[in-house]
Amino acid sequence: MTRSFRTQATRDSSYVPTFLDGYDKWLIGCILVLISFGLVMVLSTSGSLAESRGLSPFYYFWRQVVAISIGCFVSLLLLKIDTRNISRLGFAAILFAMLCLVAVLIPGFSHEVNGSKRWLYVGTVSFQPSELTKLASIIYLSAYLVRHNLQVRSEFIGFIKPMLVLTLIAALLLLEPDYGACVVLFGTSIGMLFLAGVPIMKFCVGGALVTSVLSFVAIREQYRMERILSFLNPWEDERGASWQLTNALIAMGRGDWFGVGLGNSVQKLGYLPEPHTDFVFAVIGEEFGASGAVVIILIFMFVVWRIFRIGAAAERNGNIFGAYLTYGVGFVLGIQALVNIAVNVGYLPTKGLPLPLLSYASNNLVFTIIALALVLRVGREIDYADISRLIGRAP
Repeated sequence: MTRSFRTQATRDSSYVPTFLDGYDKWLIGCILVLISFGLVMVLSTSGSLAESRGLSPFYYFWRQVVAISIGCFVSLLLLKIDTRNISRLGFAAILFAMLCLVAVLIPGFSHEVNGSKRWLYVGTVSFQPSELTKLASIIYLSAYLVRHNLQVRSEFIGFIKPMLVLTLIAALLLLEPDYGACVVLFGTSIGMLFLAGVPIMKFCVGGALVTSVLSFVAIREQYRMERILSFLNPWEDERGASWQLTNALIAMGRGDWFGVGLGNSVQKLGYLPEPHTDFVFAVIGEEFGASGAVVIILIFMFVVWRIFRIGAAAERNGNIFGAYLTYGVGFVLGIQALVNIAVNVGYLPTKGLPLPLLSYASNNLVFTIIALALVLRVGREIDYADISRLIGRAP
């Protein structure tokens, strides 16, 4: 809560908060900066690509605007719902997500794109169940940790039960296949369980097991193994398996310190595959240089820190579900940004994860905005509780 909000509430017992009062304005500001800059980069990176596909140069830009509008509309509704009511949706949310993951594997509900079935079609509407699953898993696991906190801390079964549910979800994701979503899902879950107080030995054993399984899954598919090998020596097969990585590195190198200027990227003109989605950060590095790339990284670090700060405040104020929910959103956002940026600069093998709020990825953008709205709602509930005590009213 801002100092002016506290001061006003203390001075005037009849004070009525405005719309933004109680929300973390720094977090909102950074989110708006990332979304706005994302629109600029989508327009910069997708114009020539859209024209090459016989589409309007603004095609992807307007679709991104629509996704932002949908995310903001749903978020405005969620901001009016108490997180205690959201906590009751944990089981229903995870069950619905699993049904969607099963439906996407049924012929007629989806079609194959680049060897994957990730889109669920209902009439003319389509969405990606894996994005819904990330948010549903956070809500489910947060509610579980509230109900079984003592068991999670003291008994191994408390750790295993949610992991079995998440393993089933991961199996459905791998059938699509969507390996990136599995990595984000397990990374977020392990992080939430650790913050919930799982003993360090159980945490290490569980983390090692998850890492082993994901590693085994990664190397058993030939195309994933090729990506790993090309990552170790990208210039050995720069026109083959390393094509994406080498062109991303060239883009980052061309940008030098201050970039070649907005819209002047060469790598986005048919050299860098999907420059508006998975490799938008490489284009940022080319057009704005290392300095621009560092600024984006710092903004993401600040956003994640701010989210965890809200989570810690919620935990201190007794809103345990809100705390775990916020931690989960922080992990999802942080892991996705970390993996995407690391792939773009050659620190991780190529993986198709969008850069949150910046990449052209309609479903990811919608659910990211919704998840951040839930974080803001948690922060506002903390502020309302504090204000009630300040002006002598019951929470």
